[in-house]
Amino acid sequence: MLTAKQKELLLYIHERIKETGVSPSFDEMKEALDLASKSGIHRLITALEERGFLRRLPHRARALEVLKMPDSAAPAAPPKGRGAFRPSVVSESRDGAYSVPILGKIAAGAPIEALQNEIGRISAPPDLMGSGDHFALEVKGDSMIQAGILEGDVVILKRTEAADSGDIVVALIDSEEATLKRLRKRGNSIALEAANPAYETRIFGPDRVRIQGKLVAMVRRYS
Repeated sequence: MLTAKQKELLLYIHERIKETGVSPSFDEMKEALDLASKSGIHRLITALEERGFLRRLPHRARALEVLKMPDSAAPAAPPKGRGAFRPSVVSESRDGAYSVPILGKIAAGAPIEALQNEIGRISAPPDLMGSGDHFALEVKGDSMIQAGILEGDVVILKRTEAADSGDIVVALIDSEEATLKRLRKRGNSIALEAANPAYETRIFGPDRVRIQGKLVAMVRRYS
């Protein structure tokens, strides 16, 4: 299964080859996917090669060959800004609870790419929601256990690009990786702090981190 960015790049390469007969340059791919650096394109192409979707032709510049397409290939809607989540509409059910879209899994540990495909829905009491758009993510990893967030929990977040120091947020790093961490503002730097001493605090320049949502509630399922 391809990630959203892998699929987006594969579709872009496929369309450009159909239109022009040659594959796009790395700069063109970086601009089309709105990534911060070409290193992100290199990683995506390597992943597509490893999965058998793409092949680099040797001794030729700008030579990529699409070997196959994903079964459900379809152009995605244009993103609303660099690396932004595109949450589904939150709807109110008959019993007054809100149905919140679950958009995938989020790492509470080593960062993983943020998913943007709805995989289910979860009900949330209206008094926890407030105004604005909301989305949910299933937690993967144990770096937030001392904040009471365990692997398998579902976190509900308000979509926002603003957060205060101390808030638990979904942060997008370098337009490619997303992680659930506590935000700390340190001068001109941004620290993403785990709630588990086994994990180090990671510090970034402000241009490398974009807040995607702020934690407002959590749901724990018991079998």
